[in-house]
Amino acid sequence: MYVCICHAVTDGQIRECVNNSGPCKMRELRAQLGVASRCGKCASHALDVLREATASLQGASGAAAPNCC
Repeated sequence: MYVCICHAVTDGQIRECVNNSGPCKMRELRAQLGVASRCGKCASHALDVLREATASLQGASGAAAPNCC
C-alpha cells in the first residue's frame, strides 16, 4: 500500500529499507526515500510502518542493527 503518494513510497519499500539496512529514525528514512518530505500528510503512517518494521527486525535478530536505510 502507498504510504507517501507524493514520492510513491510503499509500506513494502519502508520495510525493505529497514530489513536491508537496519533500524533507523524517521529523519534518515525521509532522507533516503523522500517520505514525508513534501506535504507531510503521510508522516504518522510512515512512522507507524517504520516502528513496526524496526520492532519486527529487532525481534527476529535479538539486537538492533547499527545502520540505516
